[in-house]
Amino acid sequence: MALTDTAIRQAKPRDKQYKLSDEKGLFLLVTPKGAKYWRLKYRIGGIEKALALGVYPDVSLKDARSTRDDARKLIAAGTDPVAVRKAEKQADAMTFKAVAEKWFTHWKPGVTESHAANIWQRLEMDILPVLGSVPANDLTAAQVRDCVKAIEARGALDIAKRQLQKCSQIMRYAVAHDLAERNPVADIQPSDILPARKKRNYSRIDAKELPQLLRDMDAYVGSEHTRLALQLMALTFVRTGELIAAKWDEFNFDANRWDILAERMKVKTAPHTVPLSKQALVVLEKLQAVSYGYEFVFPSDTGKPTHMSNNTLLYALYRMGYRGRMTGHGFRGVASTILHEQGWPHEHIELQLAHQERDEVSAAYNHALYLPQRAKMMQAWADYLDALRIKNVVAMRRA
Repeated sequence: MALTDTAIRQAKPRDKQYKLSDEKGLFLLVTPKGAKYWRLKYRIGGIEKALALGVYPDVSLKDARSTRDDARKLIAAGTDPVAVRKAEKQADAMTFKAVAEKWFTHWKPGVTESHAANIWQRLEMDILPVLGSVPANDLTAAQVRDCVKAIEARGALDIAKRQLQKCSQIMRYAVAHDLAERNPVADIQPSDILPARKKRNYSRIDAKELPQLLRDMDAYVGSEHTRLALQLMALTFVRTGELIAAKWDEFNFDANRWDILAERMKVKTAPHTVPLSKQALVVLEKLQAVSYGYEFVFPSDTGKPTHMSNNTLLYALYRMGYRGRMTGHGFRGVASTILHEQGWPHEHIELQLAHQERDEVSAAYNHALYLPQRAKMMQAWADYLDALRIKNVVAMRRA
């Protein structure tokens, strides 16, 4: 017979625990101390199991039957309710730090070891001390906002933006792996909580000053490596970091190409191809003569097995009288301005500047896009620089 509330209330403890059966596998387990536990007996995969449904009177007969019916629906669908219960408890107990560790293990194979170490160190410094113990499923947008604002308050705006992005990546991983129901960080955009930073304008000369700069570079009396580095920078307008860390095995002299590895690019999603003009090849030939046997095209002058310092080119420009007027990055701006004025297609210029898509698939496709056209543009640029070295040259617009 089905149980009644009266029968349950009147059930007395005995020397040994005993069961009072209801219907459809539901029963009440009465212990010698008088405690009364709801249980559901069921079979799945040929194995008999029992599911705990709570303690009477906290869980009433009506509630126990309702929970039993929900569990039986899972069983009918071939799902073990005990396994579901276990997964729910694990998800509830999964802290933001535990999810971050799982995300990091999943994410780090796609980046360099040093970059991965830097990202995790930043999380340990800025995020995990504040949010690490919060259950991932209970994390709120307000908690993330306050944590990120505290980073920004110490003057680290760029770090604050990056940490907000990392928190969102971690919570997306949590949602994708059933460790949280939703990503609260998706409700926050950096512009919603962080002040805008004025775009940094790197110092650079005007186009009319470029001829004199080229002549000053040719006459530079410092290190031969430095003089040739400046010349190659002007010819290729790559970023300073990409130039000084160049290795000889990146150059394909048969194809007149320089293929910079993705991990060395600012956006580490794809390699970047630089077509080499005849003038660039001449500079590289001179560099081979002074860098024979070195791994790096621009080896350090300290004798250490590394490359030229990031400040070497900047200090050379200082010594030539361009302090506050020109930087290594300035060559990119000058080249972009002049090439646009000459009528070269915007997309060709942007690709050559490696202003590429952050999406991995798009970037991998774009790095080799318009190569013949870009090779033609880079040769024309090199010829233009040669012409500028001669006084009284008037720049003509490209037909």
